[in-house]
Amino acid sequence: MRILLVVNESASSVTLRARVVIQKSLAADHQVTVAETSRPGHAATLAQSAVSKRLDAVVVLGGDGTVNETANGLAGSSTALGVLPGGSTNVFARTIGMTNDPIEATGELLSAMASPGGGVERVGLGNAGGRKFLFHCGIGFDAAVVEQVERRSHLKRYLGHTFFAYSAIRTWATGYDRHHPHFSLTLKDLKGRNTDLDDGYFAIVMNTSPYTFVGERAFDLAPGTDLSSALSVVQLKSISAPTLGMLAARSLRRGATSLHGPSRRGLPGYAGKALLVRDVSRVSAVAVGSEPFPYQVDGEPIGRARRLELRWEPDALNLIVPVTTAGRHGNGSPV
Repeated sequence: MRILLVVNESASSVTLRARVVIQKSLAADHQVTVAETSRPGHAATLAQSAVSKRLDAVVVLGGDGTVNETANGLAGSSTALGVLPGGSTNVFARTIGMTNDPIEATGELLSAMASPGGGVERVGLGNAGGRKFLFHCGIGFDAAVVEQVERRSHLKRYLGHTFFAYSAIRTWATGYDRHHPHFSLTLKDLKGRNTDLDDGYFAIVMNTSPYTFVGERAFDLAPGTDLSSALSVVQLKSISAPTLGMLAARSLRRGATSLHGPSRRGLPGYAGKALLVRDVSRVSAVAVGSEPFPYQVDGEPIGRARRLELRWEPDALNLIVPVTTAGRHGNGSPV
């Protein structure tokens, strides 16, 4: 294969040793060019250049933000995305079954590329106002937390989950209105039926699950949502401490099969102030009141909007998946 290795040297887990080992391992059997990211959006530009040169794959050594940018540059093309965990959480790499160590994950990636079809599957993406997302788009409270984290991003590299937890508590206590709804949602399912969800404080539009990882445990809001299914939407009509506590407890519980117990697909499952809707093809988010709501994609703050249109885009990206999880995320056959 002809491969572009995109490296974000500022990512939390990227070291010079890891980069050298990974580059040598990939180059043993493939033609590899290395490029370093130097600014926001650079990974997307590098990916688009790889597409124009008709490279076989772009492999990313970086965090979820760099992976997201690369996917945006590759979407709709035949150039495949390969992912190596280089960030603090590495949600997407772990979601598709990669080991959370960049050197070990390189072995998994090489094994996949040596398998029939190069380990490539065609998978779906979400789209939020033109920005593609691999695993989720957050609207409201969690996006406000991400904004706070990115304002002091230098601390994220060293403090990791501790800094996220601190930022979440601080935002909940003083940085986000917990008494008035921020947005409403209109969802369209795969059969064209609409569902209206009012009084939104916090929503996650999920292209796959889990939402994130807390240490070794998956924070699984909508089990069963994956890269071959339509979107799932979780909305909170309250961000009180009991509601958030219930959400965390159920999502982290080992062996959970549903956020709120059995519910019919495509319809809200009610548990107090939390709602879950599956098989969603489109989402319209509209601000309530005069203030725009914040939103983020794949853990990166995008901005604020008074209206945001989201949609599911099936078969949008070629993805290299580990041999042990091949067939679970995409159309089930090599591209």
